[in-house]
Amino acid sequence: MIERPMRGLRDAYGETLVRLGEADERVVVLDADLSGSTRTAKFGKAFPRRFFNMGISEQDMIGTAAGLASAGKVPFASTFAIFQTGRAWEQIRQSLCYPRMNVKLVATHGGITVGEDGATHHCIEDIALMRVLPNMTVLVPADACEAEKAIEAALKHVGPVYIRAARDKFPVIFDEDYEFTIGKAGTVKAGWDITFVAIGLMVCVALDAAENLAAKSISARVINMATIKPLDQEVIVTAARETGAIITVEEHSIIGGLGSAVAEVLSETCPVPLKRIGVCDCYVMSGKPDILLEKSGLTAKELERVALELLEKKQSPAECVSQSIIDPDCSGGKNNRGEN
Repeated sequence: MIERPMRGLRDAYGETLVRLGEADERVVVLDADLSGSTRTAKFGKAFPRRFFNMGISEQDMIGTAAGLASAGKVPFASTFAIFQTGRAWEQIRQSLCYPRMNVKLVATHGGITVGEDGATHHCIEDIALMRVLPNMTVLVPADACEAEKAIEAALKHVGPVYIRAARDKFPVIFDEDYEFTIGKAGTVKAGWDITFVAIGLMVCVALDAAENLAAKSISARVINMATIKPLDQEVIVTAARETGAIITVEEHSIIGGLGSAVAEVLSETCPVPLKRIGVCDCYVMSGKPDILLEKSGLTAKELERVALELLEKKQSPAECVSQSIIDPDCSGGKNNRGEN
C-alpha cells in the first residue's frame, strides 16, 4: 500500500478562493456562520468587502447569492453539506437551477468521515439531491489538488455548480500538472479484468484494492468519476466492454448517487455484472472516521473481497446483449440482476 501525504479539501478550497479573488473581482463569497470550518474565513480576511456572513440562514444565503449572480458577480456559497443540500434544497431548485444562476456551491463535511458529529451531520444524500436538479453540475474531487482544479473550472463554467468537500484530510493522489475537465472521467490505473469506478476518498481506497488484487494476478482498472453530472458515459461503457464487470465505490448512500448513475448507464447500454459499494439504506453511528468506513465496507480489503466475488459472476463476453446507441458492439459480461 502506497504511503501518500495528506491534505484537506476544505483547506485547498480556502486557499484557492483567495487566489481566484485576487485575479477576478467578480468573485464574492457567502457563508452560513461556519467560515472557520469551511475555510472561507481566509477569503473574508483578504477581501472583507466581498465576503458575506449570512448567519445561520442557509435559505437566505442561496437567495442572496442568486441576487449577486444576477448583478454579474460570481458567488461561492458554502456551509456543511447537510445544511447546504438539506435546508436550502428548494431555494437551490427555484432560485439557482430554474433560472440557471451562475452560483457555485461548495459544501464541506460531506459523507461519513465527518465522524463523531454523528448521523445528523453525516451527509450521505447530497449527491442524489443535487444530481436530480436540471442545470446543476455536480463535482466530487478525489484529493486537494483536484479540488483546486475543480474550483477553478467551476469559476469558468456558466451556471450552478455543486462541489462536495470533506472534513477529514484525504491522501494526495495527483500533482500540480493534473488536468481537470468538467464532464470527463480519468482512468488513474489501467486494468482489464474488472473496473472500480470511484469518487472522493474512495478513489484512493480503490487504488489500494487494485494493488492488492495485482498481487493475485488480477488486473483492476480504477476510474475517477469526479464529475457526477454530466456523467462521462463513454468511459463507463468502454470499461464495461473491456473488463466485463464494474464496482462503484462512494462515501454516499448507494441510492441515488454514483452507483445509481452508473447503473442507469449500464442498464441502457451495456449490461454487465455490477456491484454498488457505499452506505446502505441506513444512518451511520457516531465514531472515528476510519471505524465508520470499516463498518460501512468502504475499505480496500472489502473492495478486494467484492471484486473476487464479482469476477466469478462474469460470463462470456459474447453473451452480452446491448441495444446501446453509444456502443452497439458492446462486448462486456452478462448482467447479474441480483447485483444491480
